[in-house]
Amino acid sequence: MKAALLEKYGGEDAVKIGNVDRPEPAANEVQVEVCSASLNPFDYKLREGIMKENIHINFPLVLGGDVSGTISALGDGVSEFSIGDKVYGLANATKQGSLAEYTVVSISQLAMIPEVDYDTAAGLPLAACSAYQALHDHLQLASGQKILIHGGGGGIGSLAIQLAKFAGAYVATTLSARDKEFAEKLGADKTIDYATEDFTKLVKNYDSVFDTVGGETFEKSYLVLRPGGKIVSMSAGPNHELDAKYDITSLHQSTQASSERLEAITKLVNDHALTLNIDKVFNLDQAAEALEYLKSGHPKGKVIVRVKS
Repeated sequence: MKAALLEKYGGEDAVKIGNVDRPEPAANEVQVEVCSASLNPFDYKLREGIMKENIHINFPLVLGGDVSGTISALGDGVSEFSIGDKVYGLANATKQGSLAEYTVVSISQLAMIPEVDYDTAAGLPLAACSAYQALHDHLQLASGQKILIHGGGGGIGSLAIQLAKFAGAYVATTLSARDKEFAEKLGADKTIDYATEDFTKLVKNYDSVFDTVGGETFEKSYLVLRPGGKIVSMSAGPNHELDAKYDITSLHQSTQASSERLEAITKLVNDHALTLNIDKVFNLDQAAEALEYLKSGHPKGKVIVRVKS
């Protein structure tokens, strides 16, 4: 089968299109004939070897995590799904990824797709589960609360804005100036240009912060929270010293795209409470270009790799 293969650590030239054996599902896995996949920052960080001290991979590696498609084979013990089911979920991006004609997915990270096309479904798993896990499970965001979301123009941030508004919260977000109108259409109440404005001077006494940026942005976020507030970061924390100083609870989130969360996302999408913006669609032969675009092109929403029409 055709696949996008990481042959070495490096830049765009480290990814090649080649042929590998079709993966067979193990117990509690299904084989998925891939229609679409989507890219996440994790994918180009893996390509560059940024996490090689913590994550061991074997070359060549089929890249990609997010996937949508149809089930083409069942592993032992699978009774929840049938061959031909239209599904979406998360493949193992460090062992057998989704940028291929076929992949395998654990049933613990799989669900039936919402009432959307395959491109849209492929863009949801990691980004939507990240936003849902942070806002619903960790922050327990409630109506009338105030939340600051960093990176509101990106794939995760744009979905977090919608989930926060659905919960009845007041939403401020940091983003680039070109994403201002986009975020406002999603429901953001206050937009802050991170390049020209200091969010710590514009936001005060908020209940929570969802951080997708990390670094100095994470540390400065303590200044906008009320005592007893919470901050969840995808890129930093926890910082117990700052927690004690400001009476804040901080948490670093490692997203788990569980079936339960995917099913909750499916309901939100079908109820028109959550929509996905697709910035650009590439084909499988353009996988290397797509990864570079995700890293450097500042996409508004998600970057999709379409494997099958």
